Amino acid sequence: MVRAIVGGNWGDEGKGKITDMLGAQSDVVVRFQGGANAGHTIINEYGRAALHLLPSGVFNPHAVNVIGQGVALDLDKLFRELDEEVLSKGVPTPKLLISDRAHVLMPYHIQFDTLEEMRLADKAYGSTKSGIAPFYSDKVMKKGIQVCEIFHDDLLMEHLQEIAALKNAQLTDIYHIDRREPRSEAEKKLFSPIDPKELFDYLVSFRDRLRPLVGDVASFLHQCIREGKQILLEGQLGSLKDTDNGIYPMVTSSSPLAGFACVGAGIPPYAISDVITVVKAYSSAVGAGAFVSEILDPVQAEELRRRGGDKGEYGATTGRPRRVGWFDAVATRYGCMMQGATEVALTNIDVLGYLDEIPVCAAYELDGRRIDAFPVTPLLEKCKPVIEKLPGWKCDISHIRAYKDLPANARRYVEYIEEQIGVRISMVSNGPARESILYR
Repeated sequence: MVRAIVGGNWGDEGKGKITDMLGAQSDVVVRFQGGANAGHTIINEYGRAALHLLPSGVFNPHAVNVIGQGVALDLDKLFRELDEEVLSKGVPTPKLLISDRAHVLMPYHIQFDTLEEMRLADKAYGSTKSGIAPFYSDKVMKKGIQVCEIFHDDLLMEHLQEIAALKNAQLTDIYHIDRREPRSEAEKKLFSPIDPKELFDYLVSFRDRLRPLVGDVASFLHQCIREGKQILLEGQLGSLKDTDNGIYPMVTSSSPLAGFACVGAGIPPYAISDVITVVKAYSSAVGAGAFVSEILDPVQAEELRRRGGDKGEYGATTGRPRRVGWFDAVATRYGCMMQGATEVALTNIDVLGYLDEIPVCAAYELDGRRIDAFPVTPLLEKCKPVIEKLPGWKCDISHIRAYKDLPANARRYVEYIEEQIGVRISMVSNGPARESILYR
């Protein structure tokens, strides 16, 4: 069986917990897109870990953890994460397979990402400055560097020299680094031209550690499918951050949709039999972009932010406060549709136990009329939430281990969401730990 775990909203839905839980039952866990710009917080017998590039199956000693060709592979962050978030906690060395066709996220991608956000100033996209947009731009423009090139000196050096010539012209002509006065060591690095020899040495420094991990991911996964192995596809971010179908331009630069695994990992479309779409019991988002159900009252927003998530609603990668809002039925229905959800895992329901009434965004109001379909960005920016309120349950439910034992109003809330999105909610998460899961 091939299952996908993906996000139904803006990301930050709690996918890490669900992936960790199901990864423990899987033979193979695959990251198929995105990079170190977002992360999954996982809590299990090894403690707390924040994973950004490593698949969540690294805590399962029997699983092969695959980084597919659709991933923005930051080698420095990958190995630091392996050392600091996995091996240092006493986790056995995980089985790791990295696609020889994956592209490497380079230091200049982070440099360009940072400079572009500076150039845009108050019109910036809210990038994490992880280099993701410049990386995927280079990949599509055929200026990327594949992992396989790291093992071919002449080819690699020639490619880096060509890239440096182009990038240095852009750094001078667009970002005017030659006219800037650096005020710190960080700015000195930011305003420096690209040296191809430095980049060559940087990539070669990973060669020995990388060599035994690199292979043909597509062939491996096709063989696993033929053998009937349990394969878990792990998505980053969520439907509304999809480049083609999301809140463009405030999106990521790859596709977080389950269907993209067919490209980013080389999985045949017919093989994916189950798409578990993770949805949060309220809404949260990092970065800019339309967010109809956002709580605008700062006191209410901070109360939910403080109570939410594992240690509050703060980004696993950046640490910055997430914007929070009430559950958005319109956005979630659309997100589940785009993922092709076969079932939904609803997370963080325990967070809402402090409320007398729980507001939900049941529809949008656009130019005075009610709409139930998720519109394009220019119209979305004009939408207002149509709020309905459900009764709260006013108690701690984190200790409950059976769905039937939830308070009636908590069950009513779950069933209301299920009715709104039109997809069966098979799991309800009522706490950050792996065992805090209620099956329906």
